[in-house]
Amino acid sequence: MTWLWLICFSALPLLSATVSGRVELRDSRDPAVRKRLDYSGVVVSLSSLPAKPVSLDGRATILQKNKTFTPHVLAVPVGTSVEFPNADPIFHNAFSSYSGQIFDVGLYPPGSTRAVRFTRPGIVRVFCNIHSAMSAVIVVLGTPYFAVTRKDGSYSIPNVAPGEYQLEVFHERATEATLQALERRVTVDQNPLAAPPIQISEAGFLPVPHNNKYGRGYPVESDDHSIYPAVRK
Repeated sequence: MTWLWLICFSALPLLSATVSGRVELRDSRDPAVRKRLDYSGVVVSLSSLPAKPVSLDGRATILQKNKTFTPHVLAVPVGTSVEFPNADPIFHNAFSSYSGQIFDVGLYPPGSTRAVRFTRPGIVRVFCNIHSAMSAVIVVLGTPYFAVTRKDGSYSIPNVAPGEYQLEVFHERATEATLQALERRVTVDQNPLAAPPIQISEAGFLPVPHNNKYGRGYPVESDDHSIYPAVRK
């Protein structure tokens, strides 16, 4: 009888909680932040203490349309394959030459797609080899517990197992020192947790121009007709 009771007990779902909060951006020169109070695109994550390796076989998508990567900021756990479908009437070539994970999907035509599997945690800055204004950021995390802030800066991380965690944030226009100073330890039990507000300063951030995948600068004006005379926008 005791043996059967243990089996039934083990089948019960583990308790979990939702961790929520709000992020505010300060000292920004970005018009979207200054004029429209757009605090979206900040990644908030919870890493287990002690750290536990996580790898999930998931899928996500960054759409290429109107010469724009959407979403601009994507957060995924390690092991995720990200699709880069081309919904434009022109060619694209997504690549990253930064240390997060170097990749180059090559040149591909409208209506097709390419995929990359991200195998280690890191910040992956994505560009198009043809269109210099196109950029995106993939935040690859070693935890399943994360969220990306909404326009009002709010976030919600559901189904967090009870335990000790390190709360970390990533914002593409904040310095590494600023982000490290915002890390904090949190304890999660079976009750919802409202984390204290987080203020991220963009002071000290200096944008750095990027080169194409060959390490060379882009043309002054990217003209699709000159590269693909048969393709019309």
